[in-house]
Amino acid sequence: QVQLVESGGGLVQPGESLRLSCAASGSISSIYAMGWYRQAPGKQRELVARISSGGSTDYADSVKGRFTISRDDAKNTVYLQMNSLKPEDTAVYYCRRFMSASLLIGSWGQGTQVTVSS
Repeated sequence: QVQLVESGGGLVQPGESLRLSCAASGSISSIYAMGWYRQAPGKQRELVARISSGGSTDYADSVKGRFTISRDDAKNTVYLQMNSLKPEDTAVYYCRRFMSASLLIGSWGQGTQVTVSS
């Protein structure tokens, strides 16, 4: 089973940037898509960004124009570049593999905490 490890979170001020990484223990090149989710305190987990095996991307409306998802299949790693961070971006961020448009593979990992605060 492929394991995913998220990293890159931290404490930043509003307007600053962070880049998250999701390192897979196996190949991700043939996976339908990779995605980043987040869960804020007291809120449901939400899909933030997704990238297909062909490189197509889609984003939640709340992060469009600020976040960019990318992948490096040679390194089995997916990234989430987060710019112009806002306090409402504060959450634990997780990455997941998609078997199809709506079907996830595997389980939730530890995630990485992102805190945006002045």
